[in-house]
Amino acid sequence: MGQLCDDLVAETADLEALVADLDEAGWTTPTPAEGWDVKDQVGHLAYFDERAHESMSDAAAFVAHRDEALSHPDFPERMAAESRRFGGLETLAWFGRARGAMLEVARHTDPSRRVPWYGPDMSAASSITARIMETWAHGQDVADALGRERTPTDRLRHVAFIGARALPNSYQAQGRPVPDAPVRVELQAPGGDTWAFGPEGAADQVRGPALDFCLVVTQRRHLDDLDLDVVGPVATEWLSIAQAFAGPPGPGRRPGQFAKS
Repeated sequence: MGQLCDDLVAETADLEALVADLDEAGWTTPTPAEGWDVKDQVGHLAYFDERAHESMSDAAAFVAHRDEALSHPDFPERMAAESRRFGGLETLAWFGRARGAMLEVARHTDPSRRVPWYGPDMSAASSITARIMETWAHGQDVADALGRERTPTDRLRHVAFIGARALPNSYQAQGRPVPDAPVRVELQAPGGDTWAFGPEGAADQVRGPALDFCLVVTQRRHLDDLDLDVVGPVATEWLSIAQAFAGPPGPGRRPGQFAKS
């Protein structure tokens, strides 16, 4: 749990560095997520950090808050409005407070303890892994909006791990039956190692850079713009709908929107 928290601290620092010098106009820069500016991306993270903190520190209160919120058909709009209640610098300060409080609780939580969330309950370790994935993915939106290049790190393993495990979720979110055929995923890590998920010898396979896999499963790039070798009908269909995050399907990105030069 300590290593997970340390990796989340490092991912947080990368995001904070992207926005550290923004003025209020910079905070309103549109991001590739339609209708979201830079401030919205950071506010979204702060909002769900507060919820993750509550899920680990007071599960009953979290469930009551979640169930009340989800009882409103306009929950997404309500959540967005709460996330947008501050200016840019205030949002950054809120994010710092929310993340710090969540990390403090997480470091003293048994990683195997089940905690509630908006979908199925998960382990506390999985909750922090999900916060790493969300921070990296929303950080990518911020980097794209500001025209910044980020150096990939081996913290991408957390994102790749969730992405590979989320194959069933990708189909369920689309209302499609989950295929029986397994998929083997083999990725080249930024540090030079190979990360593998799924059984060896599977007919359906995905191979390529870990960064590209993470970009497609978080829907930050279209598959056509990435250097992934995809073999088999299940792997091909999966990556066309892959989503590492919970909730309804996202719109993804258009082909050619971020084509490599």
